[in-house]
Amino acid sequence: MRIFNKLLPASVHVAETRSELDEGPRYRAEEIYVANAVESRQQEFRTVRICARQALAKLGHGGHVLVPDEHRAPVWPRGVVGSMTHCEGLRAAAVASSDQWSGIGIDAEPHLALPPGTVDLLLLPAEQEAVDRLSTVEPGIAWDRLIFSAKECVFKTWFPMARRWLDFLECEITVGQRPGAFTARVLQSGTLHQGADLSAVSGHWTAEDRVGHGLLATAIAVRQQFART
Repeated sequence: MRIFNKLLPASVHVAETRSELDEGPRYRAEEIYVANAVESRQQEFRTVRICARQALAKLGHGGHVLVPDEHRAPVWPRGVVGSMTHCEGLRAAAVASSDQWSGIGIDAEPHLALPPGTVDLLLLPAEQEAVDRLSTVEPGIAWDRLIFSAKECVFKTWFPMARRWLDFLECEITVGQRPGAFTARVLQSGTLHQGADLSAVSGHWTAEDRVGHGLLATAIAVRQQFART
């Protein structure tokens, strides 16, 4: 099963790959956007958009051109919310109807500890204490990287709705042990957007293998306030 299918509701369509893809037409606007990038970045850019179009095809938008906006955020078709992620070993996209979902966020990271010197820039003191506590109970999880991934997931959900940046230290993650849930508290004012209260959101996480191997993945789906259940 795809890693994000395990983390998202069935009404969210997911496409992902563990290898680079070069399927279907290339779109001039996308090629221009990455024309000056190194070849590996160009291939990464193409592959994640192939995944996005595979997922979008399930909503009738398989030919949509995905050029980032001025904030480097994906521009989805009208009536669609979505998110993309890419890291070494995985490219993935998740999309859903905005009739049902207000926002989607996905993130994948290598299952490794954060680089030295970055923890204070990315994690709040309470989060660092949680990392120490959880590492004692379950040392097989890179808890600092997992919290970072959850923050990335929150930001990918937040920005398309709020159209405001969210700093790493403006979001506090509380992560549970198995079966893999987390909550996020946004430490910014004005968190009501499109009828959804983003002051607190919840998501799910999973880890492949033990620290140093495989991937970490996090996902959030914010339900549309007036969606039928």
